[in-house]
Amino acid sequence: MGLGPRLDIRQSQSLVMSQQLQAAIKLLALSNLDLEAVVAEELAKNPLLESSGGAGESVVITIDRETGDTAADPSGTDELLAKGDDSGLDMDWREAALDNDSVFDVGGGSDEGFDFDRLAARESGLCEHLIEQLHGASNLAEAIVNELEETGYLTTPLEAVQAATGTTRSEVAEALTLVQSLDPPGVGARNLAECLALQARAADRYDPAMARLIDNLDLLARGAMKDLKRICGVDDEDLADMVQELRAYDPKPGCRFADREPDTAQPDLFVRRVGAGWSVELNGATLPKLLVNRRYHLELKAGATDKASKAWLGDCVASAHWLVKALDQRARTIVKVASEIVKRQEGFFLNGVAAMKPLTLRDVAEAIEMHESTVSRVTSNKYLLCDRGLIELKYFFGSGVGSDDGEGAAAEAVKAAIGKLIHAETDILSDDTLVDLLKSRGFDLARRTVAKYREAMGIGSSIQRRRQRKITAR
Repeated sequence: MGLGPRLDIRQSQSLVMSQQLQAAIKLLALSNLDLEAVVAEELAKNPLLESSGGAGESVVITIDRETGDTAADPSGTDELLAKGDDSGLDMDWREAALDNDSVFDVGGGSDEGFDFDRLAARESGLCEHLIEQLHGASNLAEAIVNELEETGYLTTPLEAVQAATGTTRSEVAEALTLVQSLDPPGVGARNLAECLALQARAADRYDPAMARLIDNLDLLARGAMKDLKRICGVDDEDLADMVQELRAYDPKPGCRFADREPDTAQPDLFVRRVGAGWSVELNGATLPKLLVNRRYHLELKAGATDKASKAWLGDCVASAHWLVKALDQRARTIVKVASEIVKRQEGFFLNGVAAMKPLTLRDVAEAIEMHESTVSRVTSNKYLLCDRGLIELKYFFGSGVGSDDGEGAAAEAVKAAIGKLIHAETDILSDDTLVDLLKSRGFDLARRTVAKYREAMGIGSSIQRRRQRKITAR
């Protein structure tokens, strides 16, 4: 075989996606709020697009419980699409197996945009409350106040504050002491122990025994009361009083002043029980309704005489029709995926989380003949509203365990069963006992699985719960 340079011809197949298809896929993953921003940008760029000012078209699918058949409401397609030129605009979601990172960004966000979230954080009620108490007495203390987290803690190292302000270490320490003397007690602390100690000093309860208790919070968390009595040098009654005092303190004193952000999650879908089935309806109130202004298009077309103007106008027409079509297909894809979720998780809508079944993205994708990545994008940042509240679509997916009915049970259903058993326990139940009780209820789990779910729910072991009960009783 020769070692010299040569030319080879090879054949290969690859999926080449246009920018329009990439942008259409991007639209699937956007929440309604993000979608409004994209539409607003397109309205500003394209003079042929206009918003009707009303709610978007609603897409409804009805599911028959007995047969599982679905019937779609034919309304919802903008009739302008039938008149427009849709050539080259077909979008097949099934072939759109594209990673999120490589999708064309239609948002057009700029790094120079103003960060309103940062402004809201800086203007929190806590900072204003503390600065008012300082009365301009110390600029260095005000600088430290501006570094506080929403919880009231100081996570910025003192060395960084010293370097940024050009002061000495002793001056920074003096300013921090001033901040820590402000109301509410505990602000300016650098960890939980210091926060509790500041509140104990403010309540005139910081004696040597309390100081040793605060220094050994890890033992208190484990319920090692005998060790704490020995370290603190107190009896059972004094230790119980000290623990009760600590419980009265606020571990996050700044949160009471924090401005709570309003709940911006809006339902994308409504799920209602109708007759012998379910109705899955897109929330048209949160979607923009776009139209193509054909009259203005005719006016511009009459005035376009040069080649560049005609090309620009053609691009505007194609872009406007594409966006209207993409929004319509996005809506129908979301409803289609949600309808399959409702069919698979009907037990949840009827009987709650205890009746949830294991469900994967692949299960839904195969049922509706779409790609798994498409289902993943559709269920991202989307919420449905039903009788059981506002629920994210991702919530319905998860692994499961074996059950007596052979269909399996979702992890959320198992967690709900474990939580119910522990909440109702009179005698502390071990993990082995929980396994036996769950098997009697139709769940086939191993002990390590029960322990994993219990820990994921933030529930301690039987030993920890027994110690906690003793502490509470004291």
